[in-house]
Amino acid sequence: MFVVLAPAGVARAQVEASLVALKATFPADAGKVVVGLRLAHQPKWHTYWVAPGTGLPTSLAWELPPGWSAGPIQWPAPHRVYDTGGHLAGNGYEGVVYLPVELKPPAGLAAGVPVTLRAKAEWLMCKDVCKPGEALVSLTLTPTAPGALTTANVTDSEAGEGLLAAMDAVPQPLPKGWQAEVTAVESKTLRLTLRTGEAKLAVPPGAWFFAEDAAIAYDLPQVAGKASRAGEYSADLKVSDYAEPAEPTRLRGVITFSEGPAYALDLPVTPAAAGKAAAAADEGAELGAAALAGVLAAAFLGGLILNLMPCVFPVLGLKVLGFVQQAGADRKKITAHGLVFTSGVLLSFWLLAAVLALLRAGGEQLGWGFQLQEPGFVFVLAAGLLAFAMNLSGVFEFGLGATALGGGLQQKQGLAGSFFTGVLATVVATPCSAPFLAPALGAALALPVASSFAVFTAIGLGLSAPYLALAAFPAAVRALPRPGAWMETFKQGMAFLLYGTVGLMVWILAGQVEGDGLLAVFLALTGLAFALWLYGRATAPAARPRRGLLVFSLVLVAAAVVYGWPRAATAGDLKWEPWSAERVAELRVEGRPVYVDFTARWCFTCQTNKKAIFAGPGSEALRKVFQERKVATLRADWTNRDPLITAELKRWDRAAVPFNLVYLPGVAEPKVLPELLTAATVRAALGD
Repeated sequence: MFVVLAPAGVARAQVEASLVALKATFPADAGKVVVGLRLAHQPKWHTYWVAPGTGLPTSLAWELPPGWSAGPIQWPAPHRVYDTGGHLAGNGYEGVVYLPVELKPPAGLAAGVPVTLRAKAEWLMCKDVCKPGEALVSLTLTPTAPGALTTANVTDSEAGEGLLAAMDAVPQPLPKGWQAEVTAVESKTLRLTLRTGEAKLAVPPGAWFFAEDAAIAYDLPQVAGKASRAGEYSADLKVSDYAEPAEPTRLRGVITFSEGPAYALDLPVTPAAAGKAAAAADEGAELGAAALAGVLAAAFLGGLILNLMPCVFPVLGLKVLGFVQQAGADRKKITAHGLVFTSGVLLSFWLLAAVLALLRAGGEQLGWGFQLQEPGFVFVLAAGLLAFAMNLSGVFEFGLGATALGGGLQQKQGLAGSFFTGVLATVVATPCSAPFLAPALGAALALPVASSFAVFTAIGLGLSAPYLALAAFPAAVRALPRPGAWMETFKQGMAFLLYGTVGLMVWILAGQVEGDGLLAVFLALTGLAFALWLYGRATAPAARPRRGLLVFSLVLVAAAVVYGWPRAATAGDLKWEPWSAERVAELRVEGRPVYVDFTARWCFTCQTNKKAIFAGPGSEALRKVFQERKVATLRADWTNRDPLITAELKRWDRAAVPFNLVYLPGVAEPKVLPELLTAATVRAALGD
């Protein structure tokens, strides 16, 4: 939506403002007097709610007689407002709206002596353009004899009826028996759940939540979830990029419906780990036998698939032959070795399940789910998976120690050898199967502890199943494929699964770090790949020892990790908002300096400018100026085609980026900065 601020002066024609009351009189001993600002909008025009999403809320500055005081505006439930093109413009009102305010009169008012109440109303009204509006409004009321008015909310005019209806539309607390809760289900997503407390009482349709503190992105969909029981409603709310704090601990706002009253909510946000634990406790008892059987079957299949991993499959037939050689012709001994091997596998998975149970009990500080919300952990996971993938591709080799250990265990005699081989099979399978273990980790945190142990037991049985079958029927080993050149092809093909998972990790990082930080991640992973290639060259069996190259590759690995490690934002970091002409207009109305950066990711000069002014000489002093003067920073990202940005550039006779503007309070036209920037250039433009 292309929005511009109207020329100097204040518009009133689009919105007519007046001050109204329930009745022209009130008892002299009244504890409060309810009045309201009446705003009558021309068609297609709108004003804004207390949390506008975009735009500015309406305000009242009172000039009251001595002894009088005014409370805040009591905001009726808003609705989403749009421009004539159908683009969402924020949260507000259209048509005729009344904004109630409670006034407190002083004691000892004389009956029959009129009282005049005055206020200055200011608002922002928008259609396809936005214009500031203001009006001096007044209202004269007459006190009557004390106790003269005994019936509450009596009106004597059409305006009074409208004000009374607006008072009824002010959101109220939830009805008795209703419950609401908010849980952080993942990064930047909160789940609001509403329960009526009665299976026969449905939540009204058309629910929409309006956050009062800009915590929730006003312009993103609120996806309703499937109710787990009757009389329940839930929706996933996306946290705004401009929320303060970035991960809200409390949610305040209003939930509205297509019919019926609106309700005010003020709820603590339950952290993700605690929310999952609560959900598990609440829903675990309701998990039917059929559903649990399906989960266990999937876990068993996942464990079975682990046997196809290149780390495990080559030793399968050899281990079963070892069982036979150790047990001789006694079938009971063969079966015993198979069972002991299985016990080694199961014990290993139970240990993993126990560790995850402890992590879950640790809550937010130790919960596994929170690790994927940490950019550093995701980066390490991406780097590790890249290393595994390159290893499978044959770029370099490692793991010879584990192979030697496996060979030693295979030669070990007795049941102890079979037990430790089962442990080794789990250890060797785990690094080759990170993508397959992810669902098990999720189950361990989402299900009750007993169910999570059952899931890991099923995985272990799946991994052990071929060994048990071949131990029971040793002749079946002849049916297995013989090792050969196909094994190397299979191994290299499996690498692409891990490359795909690396891509997934980088995609997650893209939602957690800024553009420059994401570029550092890509460069770091490239450097890591180069270092591993050098390592492979230095350690190749046919190559002469190259210790210098080996040391250099290890140093390069460390440097890549340090360079690409996502760094947390500091108090001095600037917070960029998406550019729009409307946002520029809003900030200028607020009297704030505005710095606009027209840029694109493919523009090398743009990236050089950013480094020069925000990370080069003088950058700390520039950041301090931005903070002290509350300079708003807007970014017009032209990486993809954007007709609004193109039109704005054309308005300034420009057809390329970089292009930077500085708007100063009280100055009609912005300053156009040169293409090549320094911190000193920007400070000078700001008048510092």
